[in-house]
Amino acid sequence: MRKNNVSQLLLLGLLAFNMGCSQNNQIIPTEEVVGEISGKAPKVVTYLTGNAADVTPTPTPGLVLMGGSTDVDAAIAWLLTRSGGGDVVVIRSSGSDGYNQYMFNMVPVNSVETIIIDSRAKADLASVTDKIRAAEALFIAGGDQWNYVNYWKNSATETAINYLLNTKGAPVGGTSAGLAILGSAYYSAQTGSVTTAQALANPYNSLVTLGQNDFLAATHLQNTITDSHYTQRTRQGRHISFMARLMKDFAYTTVKGIGVDEQTAVCIDQNGIGQVYGLNHAYFLKNVNLGPETCVSGSPLTWNRSGQAVQAYKIQGSGTGNGSFNATNWTFSGGTSYYYYVNNGVLF
Repeated sequence: MRKNNVSQLLLLGLLAFNMGCSQNNQIIPTEEVVGEISGKAPKVVTYLTGNAADVTPTPTPGLVLMGGSTDVDAAIAWLLTRSGGGDVVVIRSSGSDGYNQYMFNMVPVNSVETIIIDSRAKADLASVTDKIRAAEALFIAGGDQWNYVNYWKNSATETAINYLLNTKGAPVGGTSAGLAILGSAYYSAQTGSVTTAQALANPYNSLVTLGQNDFLAATHLQNTITDSHYTQRTRQGRHISFMARLMKDFAYTTVKGIGVDEQTAVCIDQNGIGQVYGLNHAYFLKNVNLGPETCVSGSPLTWNRSGQAVQAYKIQGSGTGNGSFNATNWTFSGGTSYYYYVNNGVLF
């Protein structure tokens, strides 16, 4: 029997089985199952606002690192302006079209299209990745960063995002989970979200799941791990634990971190120069010299180095952009410098 006929019989059998089940115990085949059996591509949900015809203005590179909660209008406008009036794509693994009209009304652009990429099969579809590659700006919405890693890493969607970042030079931004995956190192949250107390008490807690140099490759975020909802969820300690693990496990000699508060964003231009927008603060961390003294499974973290383990710089946001951050040489102005260190699982 030919393969297509077998597939059709399997699909009919599955549907017939569903019809025979009780109303409360129906097993409805997902789009993925139907697609696999029928040989059809899975259906991708998209939302388009504006002109469906493609335009090709030249975009200006840039990065928007947003800390979650209410979006920062000035940072979104900064991203959209750098599209040159082109096509804007929003990607996410859940939700709907909440960004479409908001972005379309903010700055003149040709279109805003949201694409729900909620499986690896969809992440590899040309109908999805062609739209990403054609975009003049890309924004990664909040959600669950493990879904983004699980669905998009090592897929055609990953390749398309890196094409925008490193070849086309389109601006790319993300908020919350979208921010979490933009660094060259990232916290995947594969097994759930770890707290500062858990990470400091044991930096090898099963909730600490890290990746590095195997996903997105933004030029100005090398050797950098990001974190969001920063002071609102007291994430400084877990962020430093992530940095300690990167030095211990991946032989980083230099590790950097960018933590962003809610309702706050860091905008970094094509030259690596950034400012902080919004209501709260952004935090820039870097190891001073040596890594942690004690970073082993089952023991509290100690990273003291005479009270100067990690140098930090804090910049208050504003509506028009405040402070100055140079990602190429890690220098700053307009903020406050201080140090973090950890003794036996306690952050100072």
